[in-house]
Amino acid sequence: MRYLAPKSASNVFNDFAKWLTARGISLLGSRVLAVRGRTSGEVRTTVVNLFTHEGERYLLAPRGHTQWVRNLRAAGEGELRLGRRTEPFTAVEVEDAAKPPLIRLYLRKWAWETGAFFDGLKADSPEADIVAAAPGFPVFRVITR
Repeated sequence: MRYLAPKSASNVFNDFAKWLTARGISLLGSRVLAVRGRTSGEVRTTVVNLFTHEGERYLLAPRGHTQWVRNLRAAGEGELRLGRRTEPFTAVEVEDAAKPPLIRLYLRKWAWETGAFFDGLKADSPEADIVAAAPGFPVFRVITR
């Protein structure tokens, strides 16, 4: 399974983005994801980019099968936070065949921030390249409870 571990420079940016988002300042859709740890049972938080496609909301993991992805799969639910606002949700993982338009949209919106994690993929990459890469990028549909 594809997973790119964060480096200290990206940790600094993520920590700053998480700090801003926790105070109610969203960076192009950022939210603090809170999900129960699959082993510890403790609530874990990380900053994520929430986006909308055809009226549905999604989370995509540009680093691949990260800890938050594994925890969300196990828990099946979480919370999205922006400042004091907390939104509980159920997560439904998107099948690989449905991911290409979501990956393209994500790249159009956040390539400036996360493009380095996409192994050379661009929003205008050939369809076959995006289809081939889709299994490495977990995507979840967010269903508000």
